[in-house]
Amino acid sequence: MGELDQSYHGYIEVSQLERLMRGPAISLEYEARPQTMIPLRRSRLQHLARKAMYYTLDNWQRIWVLCFWLFAMVFLFSWKFLQYRYRSDYEVMGYCLCTAKGAAETLKFNMALVLLPVCRNTITWFRSTIFGSIIPCDDNIKFHKLIAMGIGIGVVMHAGAHLTCDIPKLVNSDHEEFISTIGGDFGGHQPSYWEVVTSTEGITGFLMVILMSIPFLLASHWSRRNLVKLPWPWHKLTGFNAFWYSHHLFIVVYALLLVHSFFLFLTHQWTQKTTWMYIAVPVLLYFRERILRIFRAGQFKVSTLKAALYSGNVLALHMTKPLGFKYESGMYLFLQCSAVSPFEWHPFSITSAPSDDVLSVHIRTVGDWTEEMRRMFAEAIDAAGKYSLHANNSSSEQPARFPRLCIDGPYGAPAQDYKKYDVMLLVGLGIGATPFISILKDMLNHMKSAEHEPDINKFSDSPSKSPIRSPMRSPLTLSPRRSRRKFRGPTNAYFYWVTREQGSFEWFKGVMNEVAEIDQKAVIEMHTYLTSVYEESDARSALIAMVQALHHAKNGVDIVSGTRARTHFAKPNWEKVFSKLSISHPGARIGVFYCGPSLLAKELDALSRKYSEISNTKYIFHKENF
Repeated sequence: MGELDQSYHGYIEVSQLERLMRGPAISLEYEARPQTMIPLRRSRLQHLARKAMYYTLDNWQRIWVLCFWLFAMVFLFSWKFLQYRYRSDYEVMGYCLCTAKGAAETLKFNMALVLLPVCRNTITWFRSTIFGSIIPCDDNIKFHKLIAMGIGIGVVMHAGAHLTCDIPKLVNSDHEEFISTIGGDFGGHQPSYWEVVTSTEGITGFLMVILMSIPFLLASHWSRRNLVKLPWPWHKLTGFNAFWYSHHLFIVVYALLLVHSFFLFLTHQWTQKTTWMYIAVPVLLYFRERILRIFRAGQFKVSTLKAALYSGNVLALHMTKPLGFKYESGMYLFLQCSAVSPFEWHPFSITSAPSDDVLSVHIRTVGDWTEEMRRMFAEAIDAAGKYSLHANNSSSEQPARFPRLCIDGPYGAPAQDYKKYDVMLLVGLGIGATPFISILKDMLNHMKSAEHEPDINKFSDSPSKSPIRSPMRSPLTLSPRRSRRKFRGPTNAYFYWVTREQGSFEWFKGVMNEVAEIDQKAVIEMHTYLTSVYEESDARSALIAMVQALHHAKNGVDIVSGTRARTHFAKPNWEKVFSKLSISHPGARIGVFYCGPSLLAKELDALSRKYSEISNTKYIFHKENF
């Protein structure tokens, strides 16, 4: 109306509206249709071989680690199996004993290995070394779960062989044969079934199975995500707290494991009781990690400088940066609020850039702990009578109106490796945009630094300044290279943020506007999608799309998000996104970073493999895991 009714008649004609919608000034198509890429026809065998080759190239880190683990399991099982095959014990208990002892050896190995993937400080250090390029650090939680499955299989084989096979053979064997073969191991007394299972070895074994079953069940997706609603008073037996606290039963399990391995019926020399040799280093390494967390919790106390509540149940916290707290974009930290719970630590992506003077995180309310955090900070904000509160920077004391917070970290995450790629594709769903905000801020800070950096080459290349050229390079000619090396990273970044709620754009409105203002060379492309509106080609969204396009053309501000980045409707066409990137960046290595539900992760991973195969652009997919 403001555009067409210049005379303020209060109405417009249909022909005027039609001219406006068909006009060249406003285009409802935001991007040109990319060229489709059709793979060449080839035989089925060639196609399978090519897919196998690309799968191997994409997953060689996972493949060699998995093969090494399986080989170690087979080797240890076979070694112990054959060792007992040629002992006198075999004459009484047969292959049942060999199977039980082989499974026990794999259990020792896995009980030692299961602790390593959760040693976050060690994994973060690995990322910065040569090991980070050969070990799949992003899959540490998956490997932890895989080892836990291996432990479960080993327990079934070990306990099953003992309880149903070799112990019955032992108690029912001929007494003379028992005395002549293994009677010395039992003090010349042939035990009954009940005596064996109620011995120290039997009782500790039963207790370990029970204690390991509890965290195994509570770690399932249905229990951890609190999808199973139990009636009172059992409602506290599911959820993250139950998962977290039950995992601390491992301390008792490892103590029982040492006792179980010490009171063995058939092994008496301490050098042959090797369980402690397996678990000594991993247990010490893990306890070192926990001690380091306790130490940093006392050292890294932070003051809340600013708190803000946004729509979508999001709490933004801006905190002081502790001395010595160094991190890279894409990393995350653990946050503790003693007023909520002195024992709970929860991971959150760092949304501030490494060069910023403050630390910031954005917390979405999805559980008991986050709900209590939001309530406490909301009360503090309401008590002040304004939307956000600022602490007094001149005072070193924590403001009384804000709860005291402690942080632990930083810890490595897939997104921190973004500088290894030529181009970045960042995809965040809802609050999943948080890991990538720090990256965008870091790139913006580098752009600002580059704008203020003097062009030294123009002085060194001027004939009037250096009439006699030396074959040796002067220090001046090295400075720009050092500067470029310092800010080396992707040449382009494509950020896709998909959300259902229009108010979500308020979370990072300042960053999006800063990108549009500073990024004159279009290094960063912002694509925001609102899925609660029909797609742009749908007639039901034609009017809002027209008003949006008109408002952006006249004012440079998107009417949906309130930022300079234009908002698209419905879900992105990921096939077109990958096709366009392959055409725009031939031969480039593109890092695809995703944070959100696993359903879209499978689609993006499949598209990354597909377009790595049918084009000369290499896509490497990463999914954020906490």
